[in-house]
Amino acid sequence: MSTQDSPTAGQLGISPSYHWKADEQVVDMAMPLPAPRALRINAAPQDVVIDLQRSAIIVIDMQNDFCTQDGWVDAIGGDYRADRAPIEPLQKLLPALRAAQVPVIWVNWGNRPDLANMPPNQIHLYKPKGSGIGLGDPLPANGAPVLQKDSWAAAVVDELAPLPGDICVDKYRISGFWDTPLDSILRNLGVRSILFAGVNTDQCVLHSLTDANFLGYGCILVEDCCATSSPAFCTEATIWNVKKCFGFVTDSTRLLDALK
Repeated sequence: MSTQDSPTAGQLGISPSYHWKADEQVVDMAMPLPAPRALRINAAPQDVVIDLQRSAIIVIDMQNDFCTQDGWVDAIGGDYRADRAPIEPLQKLLPALRAAQVPVIWVNWGNRPDLANMPPNQIHLYKPKGSGIGLGDPLPANGAPVLQKDSWAAAVVDELAPLPGDICVDKYRISGFWDTPLDSILRNLGVRSILFAGVNTDQCVLHSLTDANFLGYGCILVEDCCATSSPAFCTEATIWNVKKCFGFVTDSTRLLDALK
């Protein structure tokens, strides 16, 4: 269940923004939409007004393998500390969004143990030389299988543990929309505008955002709630492209000011 209210008797669908209502005599498909709750956000290239009734935040890959000591990035010599930058701003932003009844959706790599849906090109991404620590392999420090569903490696970092009302979606590609139920969940919640956060800015965040844009969603990148261990020019290019082609850019401070 999302942060939306629980369905009432006869309501078919979990969202006040999109549901039917049924009884013994009739199925009503013409339920009135709730009144918009408009929120104007200072953003670039323009300010943007979203409807809190029809918005969600998607937090991507804030999990131990990318953001925690002894995770996969750390095990292969990468800088996991760079990916921890969103933790503090998200600790402030997420409670405010939940209080505003905005669904919080966590999208994480969470592979099948048998990797049956992972083609060779995706396995190569994590084991480019055919050896070393790749998908499903045990981490040296604790034996957790890399990015495997329900493992410590794939879990959201302790500092941002999802709450019972949040929604969690496993992904298997750079984009959170590829071969996942994410689009169906958003549509059933009545979502039309999405705030994006997580890691890596120039990879899974960007490509989830662009797919959302292609599907018709309004997309807003929350810049300080995103991070990457890539070179700085990758973030610069991502921000430029989002503002130019795919949506809008803001930060958690401006969002919190708007929510006040």
